[in-house]
Amino acid sequence: MPYAEVNGTTLYYRVKGSGLPIIFVHPPLLEGNNFDDQLEQLSDTYQIITVDVRGHGRSPYSKQPLTIPLIAGDIRGLMDTLEVKKACICGYSTGGSVALAAMLAYPGLFHGGILISAMSEVSDLMLRSRFWAAIYTSGLHAKRVLTAAITWGNASSPENFKKLYSAALRGDIRNHKQYYKSGLTYSCTQRLKEIPLPTLLLYGKKDSGFHKYAKMLHRQLPNSTLHFIPKAKHQLPTKWAGPTNRLIRQWIEAQPFATTGRRILRDLQETHVPIPVFEPGTIQEEPNQQA
Repeated sequence: MPYAEVNGTTLYYRVKGSGLPIIFVHPPLLEGNNFDDQLEQLSDTYQIITVDVRGHGRSPYSKQPLTIPLIAGDIRGLMDTLEVKKACICGYSTGGSVALAAMLAYPGLFHGGILISAMSEVSDLMLRSRFWAAIYTSGLHAKRVLTAAITWGNASSPENFKKLYSAALRGDIRNHKQYYKSGLTYSCTQRLKEIPLPTLLLYGKKDSGFHKYAKMLHRQLPNSTLHFIPKAKHQLPTKWAGPTNRLIRQWIEAQPFATTGRRILRDLQETHVPIPVFEPGTIQEEPNQQA
């Protein structure tokens, strides 16, 4: 299995495909397999990289408490390990806060950002209540209850639920709780204007509680494109993977950095220079556990 030693910890990651790298960051409790549809459907054109945050999935427990900036630093360390010079970063839900933190801290490492059902702060009562409920449940060590609730909400089918649930159970509830707590208190809203990178914002039309954050990001980010996916709710990477992936493709292909990449690729092909391709490790799934 592919593991990387990064910033004093060990991270499990997966890589598939070649071309423009896109790094996907999951929210608390879930893990990198939440992006399996992106890994399979987008890797024909791009190099898809998923990672299990410290203490999540196959990445072991972190003695250093998780924070949004720490996870952003881990993304930078993983890029160094994989020799990825520049990438797009995609964050889902609280993973979007990590993506924003990474673009603020290391702007030279990214072509742009893709924020899916994301937020730059947690400021409304309903969302804060959900975070506090997850933190409280984590404190009770009700790991299976919390894991079942979160993975069921993100599952696109009963089979997908079993896979997400068994994978999430591998994580450490202490790190899950820290990720939730950091997501609750983190805010970069006042710094959004410092991010000139092109940013794609994707939200579900029926995810009305997050429309506030969609409009906030669209208003504050200098170079953002906002799409609401019809009939969709919050869980876009799994339950609405088709339209989500199509919009990601369309947005990337419209960006100047994608045009430059295609021109370089064409020049290499015409001069018969070998094109370097990252050889991903074998993707292995552990047996599913019943809920």
